[in-house]
Amino acid sequence: MKVTDWARLAVAWATVALFLLISPDWLSGSGGPAVSALVFFWLLGVTVWSAFGGVHAAEEMAERLGEPLGTLVLTLSIVIIEVALISAVMLGAKAAPTLGRDTMFAVLMIVLNGVVGLGLLLGGLRHKQQFFNLQGASAYLAVIIPLAMIALLLPNFTVSTEGGTLSTAQAVFFSLFTVLLYGIFLVLQTGRHKDFFVEPGESATAGPVDPPPLPSLARNVVLLLAGILPIVILSKSLAAILHYGIGAVGAPPALGGVIIAIVVFMPEGISALRAVSANELQRAVNLCLGAVASTLGLTVPAVLAIGLITGQTVTLGLDPINMVLLTTTLILSTLTFSGSRTTTLEGAVHLVMFFVFVVLIFSP
Repeated sequence: MKVTDWARLAVAWATVALFLLISPDWLSGSGGPAVSALVFFWLLGVTVWSAFGGVHAAEEMAERLGEPLGTLVLTLSIVIIEVALISAVMLGAKAAPTLGRDTMFAVLMIVLNGVVGLGLLLGGLRHKQQFFNLQGASAYLAVIIPLAMIALLLPNFTVSTEGGTLSTAQAVFFSLFTVLLYGIFLVLQTGRHKDFFVEPGESATAGPVDPPPLPSLARNVVLLLAGILPIVILSKSLAAILHYGIGAVGAPPALGGVIIAIVVFMPEGISALRAVSANELQRAVNLCLGAVASTLGLTVPAVLAIGLITGQTVTLGLDPINMVLLTTTLILSTLTFSGSRTTTLEGAVHLVMFFVFVVLIFSP
């Protein structure tokens, strides 16, 4: 293990020990704005650094396991972090009924418009045209579109409850349907349709030609868990100071979901951009669309389950402005991935939608 890996783990676990002993009052602004800002940026830095360490371990596992299993391991690792952060806020002292919705929506906008747009723009400038497996992208979108509609649009039109919420029966059944659909997709992605998720012209295998050495694979698993666990443990402290900071500066509540989405998906987004730069567009498609599908497939049931168990109100339905943004993004994504090649034009269009999303956060 490299020195940087040891240093990353040492700092992360030392921070965990410190914040398990620290008084909760320090996380609610009792130390003053300067102390709160220092605590926030320290927690943020440790969280991002640990996330990069976990993602690096997952990337090494991806190389050893082959596609699409490797990318799937990376994607699921990231979603575990996201669910932990959202759960920490929801289980905190103050209710956050819209946090799950805001985070999921932010993930969709950041990934489908920000990362995809920047990736296609840079890839087009460097490689002119890039190719991907159309069947794989179509399979992702076939899952993403109904899951997004069920989670973020449909609650606004049900009549059993008001305000973008779901009744108990709707929450239970919609969660089951979501998990079932995502589970079927995973079975097909890792089974009979693995060839959909590899570079065009290549054939998927269960793993590399030479099986990975067991000690090496076990080392990556340990590093992955050691990198993720501090984030999960520190998520409650980060959520508390984040909630205080947003309230103190008078920022829009939706900014909390955006910050969580950025923290969680920054390492994966960088991995996707690296893949595009290396002319491995299919891997970037797997990372981006896979992240969105897993977010909807796993975060929605988790958020609804926490709401049902704790009795909290969970608001999922988007406001009219964001409904327009989501619908436009899904249509645009369908058009972008309707062919087997991309250019800079698609990237520019997606980036424009991302900038519109950013402006509307602060000026709805």
